[in-house]
Amino acid sequence: MKKLIILLSLAFIVSCSQEQKHVDSIIINANVYTVNDDFAKAEAFAISNGKFVAVGSTDEMTSKYTSDTIIDVEGKTIVPGFIDAHCHFLGLGLDQQDVDLVGTKSFEDVVKRVLDFQNKKQQDYIVGRGWDQNDWEDKAFPNKKLLDNLFPNTPVALTRIDGHATLCNQAALDLGGITVNSKVDGGEVVIENGELTGVLVDNAVDYVWKQWPGYTREDLVEALLVAQDLCFDFGLTTVDDAGLDQYTIEMIDSLHTTGDLKMRVYAMASGTEQNVDYYLNKGIIKTDRLNVRSFKFYADGALGSRGAMLRAPYSDKPDHFGLMVTDLETFNKNAERIANSEYQMNTHAIGDSANHAVLQTYNKVLEGKSNRRWRVEHAQVVSPEDFDLYKNVLPSIQPTHATSDMYWAEDRLGSERVKGAYAYKQLLNAYGKVALGTDFPVERVSPFLTFYAAVVRQDLEQFPEGGFQKENGLTREETLKGMTIWAAYSNFEEHEKGSIEVDKFADFIVLDKDIMTVNETEIPNIKVQQTFVNGEKQN
Repeated sequence: MKKLIILLSLAFIVSCSQEQKHVDSIIINANVYTVNDDFAKAEAFAISNGKFVAVGSTDEMTSKYTSDTIIDVEGKTIVPGFIDAHCHFLGLGLDQQDVDLVGTKSFEDVVKRVLDFQNKKQQDYIVGRGWDQNDWEDKAFPNKKLLDNLFPNTPVALTRIDGHATLCNQAALDLGGITVNSKVDGGEVVIENGELTGVLVDNAVDYVWKQWPGYTREDLVEALLVAQDLCFDFGLTTVDDAGLDQYTIEMIDSLHTTGDLKMRVYAMASGTEQNVDYYLNKGIIKTDRLNVRSFKFYADGALGSRGAMLRAPYSDKPDHFGLMVTDLETFNKNAERIANSEYQMNTHAIGDSANHAVLQTYNKVLEGKSNRRWRVEHAQVVSPEDFDLYKNVLPSIQPTHATSDMYWAEDRLGSERVKGAYAYKQLLNAYGKVALGTDFPVERVSPFLTFYAAVVRQDLEQFPEGGFQKENGLTREETLKGMTIWAAYSNFEEHEKGSIEVDKFADFIVLDKDIMTVNETEIPNIKVQQTFVNGEKQN
């Protein structure tokens, strides 16, 4: 009898072992926020062929599955890989090759960094980015005179943090043929006392860039790979690059094919006539790591450089309304063409006038069309009556813009108009979802600063007390959704990523703190311990 019991027990053990399915890896003992429809939590999941095959408890995973790779994260928090719904991925990498002007406290500080850079690099052309005159004691636009003295023969172009104004020395202006008589549609050549200051706003700088030496393929490849490393360190697994040309998009596809580039990219093709013709004719391009189905347009400039188009004059510059970067006739024609395709239109709109114009056009050309998910990028200043127009238009917003601009936004807009600025909760209530991003390198790469700005609406010194227009802050759940599943939705990818669910890509990150419960002052300091794409560790 004992022999029979032993044999039956052995048969049962063998049977159980045979029932266990072998998978590539199993993650156990985790604090998992799945971000599924129920915002449910889990303890463990199994991965095979780059996708989640099961999600549940540690006991369930270890009893149903076996693997050579079992990772015990010892209670650490896991969330879906972050998706940056609006950034400049290539631009981030290229910026690492140029003069870093972020955080400069004066124009003299800018010049010192340029001199230090040139002493080390000895470049024939000098490019920098990141200055913001609003951070200086003298908040006026800088002047080129000092650069002319220091670099009489070397072209210098230093772009403002928002990318919408560039200070050029005379050598750079001469490249572009810019004079005091130059007039530019959708741009401004800033003149003071009848002389060029060197500041070119929006489209005006294109005259200089067209004469600037281009980047080599090696430069671009290096930039993409450097940007990838920076982004993986912060837990980004998909980036929406807002404005790329065909050459760069095809390079990204090539690097995906060779395996050098692992980052998933939602590529918005720049809204040039050439790109629109090419991609509408070609149709949607979709691989596991690249998605090309949208165009990036600009309606206006930026608020910090007073290029954002307002319906009434700037409060701190009477008779100045900003400017439209793309004329309405061109914009409307493109919108009609794109509306008759499967492509998405994503338009930069900062000022209330620009938002109004874009929303009117979108709603007109999309009438009777469903599930188009056209986006307004930034949606920064919105008139009270225009929030209703967002019912069928997806807001793609960058929370750190609010905490970067809050010190001077009311100066630009006045006490009433500013109430409709950075109004993230109102935008969420209008559409039901918001896609969140950083706009890096305009802002810093860290998604934790995005999370903090969205929820807390303060800077890192906890200013202002109570938060900036806190009524328009988002909850932690809304914010995490905006950085994962809603961002995936904005890319038409919610069925393949954005949450930890069966049959989705195994893109997830391990955090050193629980982002949903940690004291809010600790949110910016959260570290990503591990980043996984397709179930493969990337950092």
